[in-house]
Amino acid sequence: MLTYPQIDPIALHIGSGGIHWYGLMYLCGFATGYGLALWRARHSRGLWTADMVGDIVFYVALGVILGGRLGYVLFYGFDRFVDDPLWALRLWEGGMSFHGGLLGVVVAMLVFTRQYKKNWFDVMDFVAPLIPPGIFFGRIGNFIGGELWGRPVTNPDYPFGMVFPHVDLLVRHPSQLYEAALEGLLLFILLWWYSSKPRPRMAVASLFLVGYGLARFTVEFFRQPDADKGFILFDWMTMGQILTLPMIGLGVVLLAVAYARQPAGAPAK
Repeated sequence: MLTYPQIDPIALHIGSGGIHWYGLMYLCGFATGYGLALWRARHSRGLWTADMVGDIVFYVALGVILGGRLGYVLFYGFDRFVDDPLWALRLWEGGMSFHGGLLGVVVAMLVFTRQYKKNWFDVMDFVAPLIPPGIFFGRIGNFIGGELWGRPVTNPDYPFGMVFPHVDLLVRHPSQLYEAALEGLLLFILLWWYSSKPRPRMAVASLFLVGYGLARFTVEFFRQPDADKGFILFDWMTMGQILTLPMIGLGVVLLAVAYARQPAGAPAK
């Protein structure tokens, strides 16, 4: 049995404030995505430039932050927002929705395509492998912040069970770390390998939707449902699973369409 280490959410204290770990994790995610994007651009035979990469990261950051916070407010914390509207601006306290952030990125990439006259699906195929590292660091931020803990374990001998003393004394799944491993590390390896060779247009982005959807749907069985929502459908489905199902369905359809329109191995236009 493990015990949550009670990490100080402020990494560096400066006067009465400081730099929060949550913000640092986002910076790590964006910095890693930027480095990987530059690597992909250098191997793109001129299709992508460093200037494009800089603009992509800027637009993605705006989409993630604005969309993620707006999604969290609408999907998970609307009642709190009504009681305290300024709470929506206190990002250092945590509270970001992946699905809202994804929609924010979708809109941001539409703006990017208008600027550079590129096909939107080509842009999303380029961006998709860059997202999992951000998810990885974001979930580590959730763990450091002591939020989004897991459900109680059913096997008392489970070696990875963890007690979160600020919650209760039950042995729980460290679901934040599960998500970091599946949605972040494993999904990145899959997408980086898959995108290393020419694939049909929109296939990489479609695989991201399917891969993330399946990982998130699975981990939700180990993650404690939101206290103010609980199980929403069939007494076992959470809000995260409900929001994830359309991603899986859309990803499967788009992946099938991609291969039907363009054979595997053909370069994207």
